[in-house]
Amino acid sequence: MKGSIAVFDTLNGREAAALIVDGALADLLVDASEDRIRPGAIYRARVGRPLKGQGGAILETPDGPMFLRQAKGVSQGDTLIVQASTWAEPGKATPVAARVLFKSRFAMVTPGAEGLNISKAIRDEERRVELRAILDAIKAPDGMGVVLRTAAEGAEDDTVAEDVAALVDLASRVMAEPRLGAPEMLLDGPSATEIAWRDWPAPDVTDDRPGSLARSGADDMIAALSDPRVELTGGGFMFVEPTRALVAVDVNTGADTSPASALKVNLAALAALPRALRLRGLAGQIVLDLAPVAKRDRRRVEDAARGAFRSDGIETTVLGWTPLGHLELTRKRERLPLAECLR
Repeated sequence: MKGSIAVFDTLNGREAAALIVDGALADLLVDASEDRIRPGAIYRARVGRPLKGQGGAILETPDGPMFLRQAKGVSQGDTLIVQASTWAEPGKATPVAARVLFKSRFAMVTPGAEGLNISKAIRDEERRVELRAILDAIKAPDGMGVVLRTAAEGAEDDTVAEDVAALVDLASRVMAEPRLGAPEMLLDGPSATEIAWRDWPAPDVTDDRPGSLARSGADDMIAALSDPRVELTGGGFMFVEPTRALVAVDVNTGADTSPASALKVNLAALAALPRALRLRGLAGQIVLDLAPVAKRDRRRVEDAARGAFRSDGIETTVLGWTPLGHLELTRKRERLPLAECLR
């Protein structure tokens, strides 16, 4: 089936959203259990014990401990407004940031970073002028900035203006909360459905009726993700397997024994890797055992990795090569591992 379909249903009793493009699963979002703190949640938290060796501090909240990495200038007993930045690893405190960010489909509001800006990805000068007029009409409080996201380019002006005004109002109300007081959640993080409506391109078809996962075939595609093997164009394959410490990716050329097979399969693997990680919800430290290539080709492989992740939407950094010839990446934990969501 050509085109895109966004499917909204439940998976194992949890809210789920699947995006299918040209008959293939392109993205998958599944809600976590209720005891999990969602990235984006905003809290008034109390500073607990400092972690001097790490330069951070443990924060106290009604939903459990949180970890503030850079705690310079704060003292035990202080109260702060913080935002959950990523999913916590099992048994660890939830990482938070002291600078909060509010995001909608068309805008981002940045308390503490003034300025009215438009995404650089919007290059049409005439449209930028129209969007600038929308920004100029927004009455953002002092000290609060607004950035229009790429999706605003193709939207109606009134729709964009209403979205931005609502987001500024929400940010203003949350940031007006007293800094002093008992620890409290001020704003929950977005659900799977909310993230899908906020971040996915507008689909050709939307199906939010019960049973839509089965009707679209997405349930079979999701079940197939339990297999770590990923077939690659050209006949190669790779295994994507999480361990306790890292995600291991093993790339193989398959039946191709030509001199160029190693470079070809590596480039194919890097093109497919963002989707493989995104659908499985894998992140953290990622180590790639690529097919052996000459050192002169390593730069091309690195460039291919950076290019593949540039449009992925989840912050991923290519760190370089180990002495054993493995390529290392780090990836922000914006998704829960699919295996945990399906328990």
